[in-house]
This record gives sequence, structure tokens and C-alpha cells, in this order.
Amino acid sequence: MFISFSFSNFCILFSEAIFLFLYCPDQYDRIPSCIESKLLPFQREGVRFILQHGGRALLADEMGLGKTLQAIAVASCVRDSWPVLILTPSSLRLQWASMIQQWMNIPSSDILVVLSQCGGSNRSGFTVVSSNTKGTIHLDGLFNIISYDVVPKLQNLLMASEFKVVIADESHFLKNAQAKRTTASLPVIKKAQYAILLSGTPALSRPIELFKQLEALYPDVYKSVHEYGNRYCKGGTFGLYQGASNHEELHNLMKATVMIRRLKNDVLSELPVKRRQQVFLDLAEKDMKQINALFRELEVVKAKIKACQTKEEVDSLKFAEKNLINKIYTDSAEAKIPAVLDYLGTVIEAGCKFLVFAHHQSMIDSIYQFLLKKKVGCIRIDGSIPTVSRQAYVTEFQEKDSVKAAVLSIKAGGVGLTLTAASTVIFAELSWTPGDLIQAEDRAHRIGQVSSVNIYYLLANDTVDDIIWDVVQSKLENLGQMLDGQENTLQVSTSQPPRSSPAKQKTLDSYMKRCNSQEDSENQPKFKNPRH
Repeated sequence: MFISFSFSNFCILFSEAIFLFLYCPDQYDRIPSCIESKLLPFQREGVRFILQHGGRALLADEMGLGKTLQAIAVASCVRDSWPVLILTPSSLRLQWASMIQQWMNIPSSDILVVLSQCGGSNRSGFTVVSSNTKGTIHLDGLFNIISYDVVPKLQNLLMASEFKVVIADESHFLKNAQAKRTTASLPVIKKAQYAILLSGTPALSRPIELFKQLEALYPDVYKSVHEYGNRYCKGGTFGLYQGASNHEELHNLMKATVMIRRLKNDVLSELPVKRRQQVFLDLAEKDMKQINALFRELEVVKAKIKACQTKEEVDSLKFAEKNLINKIYTDSAEAKIPAVLDYLGTVIEAGCKFLVFAHHQSMIDSIYQFLLKKKVGCIRIDGSIPTVSRQAYVTEFQEKDSVKAAVLSIKAGGVGLTLTAASTVIFAELSWTPGDLIQAEDRAHRIGQVSSVNIYYLLANDTVDDIIWDVVQSKLENLGQMLDGQENTLQVSTSQPPRSSPAKQKTLDSYMKRCNSQEDSENQPKFKNPRH
């Protein structure tokens, strides 16, 4: 069995890889300079690996190492084979659209996103299609982004569309051979000329979870689950092929043929000390109704302020304006909760330790209860936790591998704590005060941190995030680099260089004193132009 599967199949894959390496033109030369110049050395290696393996590979870099950007770079090299189909968890659809918009020189309208509803904000100009429409859906974008959940519904359309380039993000979503999304997605991936699977955790617990991903890439090689299972999945006590055997051999086989994987520790010298990324959430239309009404009311008040004749009238309306913004702040937290929890579900599967910050009690409660329901070991530090008790929770998070998450309020958990066991920081909400955000980030980025820190800001258009983000921009000249060196959307001055090298990255400490000295102005937010 070992010879029939492991050796002969290895020879097929290895000889194919050698042929591609020796005889295929170097497609890497087709990568646009605006993308290539932003890739770190290990990311360039990842792009070359995928191209040299015929564009069919599993990119299994650890979370936070820029798998999305590498996949976009590969897609840019095979432009003759567009359009591109992207399969992704629902919480990451708009994130993919935003990244493509940022890096690819194509009209926003050529980026098509299939959402459950079309009533939300679309100021970026994407083509949005509802998956719930009774009519025929047309996937006619250059990049077409859909969630795994709707693949079964659209399978006939996807097969008829003959997408030559397919990117499957978080490909461990295909681990269950019996799941509808797996049986519907695999034929689409198999049929593609180029298939790029992305997952920082391709096998969450058992080698059998890898089989469908490997079959999707090389169906002629990984075609017998029994041969694979007998070789690599023996020893389980919960059913057929639920164990693990010859795992080192499987790892080496995959690395030699279909998989490239780098950990943070492997490439730490290439990474900036702190990297930020905006993650745009898709909010339900029903959750946005109240906020939309408040924004309309706010515009009326702003118009009245402009027309005022006396200072007394202005002061009265300014007070009403501030109350409206505070109400929008509270209601935005409520509206964002479902989308935030959906995103955290993908983070949980990555298996890393993370910090998640929020401001409102409703958001903190929802996140904490969600983690408990998912059986994720976690601590919680907010205003209700006595100061004398907080260090015990910190010690638990720092020392216990089973404690994966820390749920923190921006105020109570943002100062005086050392939580360097995590290198992933998530903001479910924003603060009016930039110094609060910086202090919270630095719970992980401080003495004792041995890794690069990845920071994710979860934002939603047409909520209070629009106002606060602009306030933050107006307070800080620069909040540092974004993930993988993408254009710094937090940068105020367009005359600033688009990117500095990791070694020359500015620290944020120099802004702290100035930020904290502007307390009065920070509490008077100005409604500026929305993000683009």
C-alpha cells in the first residue's frame, strides 16, 4: 500500500513539478511592479513556488503572513486566464474585494461580490449581487467573490462558467468530505487550470482533513481515500481514518510537491514589528435601519447649524449633534455584533492566541459568550473586574496554552497589562481617542514580544466607524504600516512616502504625548468625508 500510494504518487507529482520548473516560462515576470515591489522576500518565494508548480498549490503560511496578497500576485501573473473565482468564508468577502481593489489596476465595478442582500453600503463601487434573488445570477466580473455557503446553490452556474483561476481561501472549510460545500466546491476547483488553496491550518486536527484539499489540487494522484487513509490516518479511536500515522512522511511529501508553509518565526527578520489591516464587515440591512435613520437626522441637525444666526442656537444644536453621534456609537456596536462574531469564527479556527478589544458592554458580553459557546479558553478584563484580580487573569493567559483569547475593554484592558503571549490583536470597535488604540495595541507589542504583531480593525461603512476613523486620521500623522505594506489608509498627508522599510518604521510612542494632550478636541468629533 505504501508503494502504490506514497512512492508512485510522489514520483508523479515530483516529475510534474520538475517539468514545470524546467520547461514552463517564468510567469513571475508578469507580476506588476506595483505589487512586486511591496512583496517581502518570503512572499516572492511563495508566489514563485505556486507558479513553478503549475499554479496548483496549497499556500499554508501561518496567519498574518499575507496569503491573500500572494494569491492576488499569482492571479496577476496569469491575467490571460481571467476571470477569477474566489471562494471564501462569508466574513471575508468584502475583505477580499477591498484587497483586490487596492492592488489590482481594474475598475471597482469589475469586482463582483455575492452577498445575501444588496441593501448595504457600497461606496467602493463593487458590483454586488444578491444570492437570494429569484432570477438568474450572472458572475461576469473579472474577480468574482462568493462564500462557501452559496456554492451548492450556484454549482451548476459555476461549472458552466468555466473559471480557469480559482482561489479557495481558508481551504480547511473543505475538510469534511460529506459537507455540501465540499462536494459542490471540489468539482469547480478540479476543473480550473489554476487552483490556489490558502489556509494557515490546513489540517485542524487529523490528516484525513487534508485529503479533500489534496484531491482538489491533484485528483489524478489523490484519488483513493482508502490508500491515503491506510497510510496516514491509522490509529484513531473515533472511527475510520480518524488517527494519524507516518505524519512526518506526509509532511515531507506535501512540501516537496504541493505545499509551501512558513511560520512567523521562520521569517521574523523580514517582518515589521507592527502591521495593521482594515477588515470591512458586511452588516445585515435590518441591523442598519436604525443607524441610517440616525444619520439622516444628524444631517438635518448639521444643516441647521450652518443656518444658525446666534451662538445660543449653535450651542443648543451642537449638544443635540453630540447626543446623536453618541447614539450612533451605541447602535453601531449592536449592529456590528453578528458580523464581528462571524469574523472571530475564522480567527478561532486559526488556533492562535489573540486579543479582542471592544468598548460597549453589549459587544464585550456577546464576544465573551460566543467564545464560551465555542469552547474557546478565554479571559475577560473590563471595568467589572477588580484591579487586584486582573493580574491573575493575565498570568493565566500568558502561561496556559489552553487559554486562546483575551476579551478586553479598550479602557480597562488597554493599559498596564502585558499580554505578549498573543501576536494577533483585533479591534471590534474604535475609540475616539487615538492614544487609547495605541495603548491597547501595545498590550501585545511590548517588551517580551518575540513576534511581529498583526492588528485588525473591524470596520463597517455607514456606522460610527466612518466618523471615528476620520477623527483618528486627523489626530495622527501616521498610525504605521498596513498588512504586507499596502497603502497606509491611516496616513493623513499624501506627501508622505507610501512605505518605509521595516527597519525604518516609525514607532507610535512619539505620538502618545500629543494625542493625550488633545483630550478636549478629541471629545468633539467632526463629521468629515467618509472613507473610500
